[in-house]
Amino acid sequence: EGAIARRIITKKAERRIIDYAFQYAKNDNKSKVTGVHKANVLKVTDGLFKEILYELAKDYEGEIEVEDFYVDATAMYLITRPESFEVIVTTNLFGDILSDEGAGLVGGLGMIPSGNIGENGALFEPVHGSAPDIAGQGIANPMAMLLSACMMLNYLKEYEAEESLNDAILKVLNEGKTLTPDLGGNATTAEVAEAIINALN
Repeated sequence: EGAIARRIITKKAERRIIDYAFQYAKNDNKSKVTGVHKANVLKVTDGLFKEILYELAKDYEGEIEVEDFYVDATAMYLITRPESFEVIVTTNLFGDILSDEGAGLVGGLGMIPSGNIGENGALFEPVHGSAPDIAGQGIANPMAMLLSACMMLNYLKEYEAEESLNDAILKVLNEGKTLTPDLGGNATTAEVAEAIINALN
């Protein structure tokens, strides 16, 4: 008895995601890209990932620093020195795990936006999905959805609108008066949304 899983990594897909990471870093005035892999175990697939990471890094030499870590070490570094990271690029499985770990550092999944960005379009949504376990209770944190809207506005180059919405969210967070239970408050979804709208106005 047993099971075997196949893992497919293509040069085309790796080049796309890694080059996007460098472009994102450059456009957002970041100075470092960290590649995360497990090439010591997954020698062929993650070995290819690491090879392409350093191949593409040459195009940004002098502009963007590049480094790489094993995923297990990265999981520890995210806890012990999260400020050392600027842009992390990795494969889907590791990214899924590390992004949820990162969410734990900033208040949970209710704070995390996400973007699925393709060559011809993009879709933005909260990382937590539909959260059926709390549906209809009025306690879902709307900030992840609104921060996803910020990402969308950035993608659409609506920078002024993005900044206004982001500032309103930060104001409500920093005041700490109107927060949902996941952030230690007792406000409802609607109350938090209303506080952000008021801050926006």
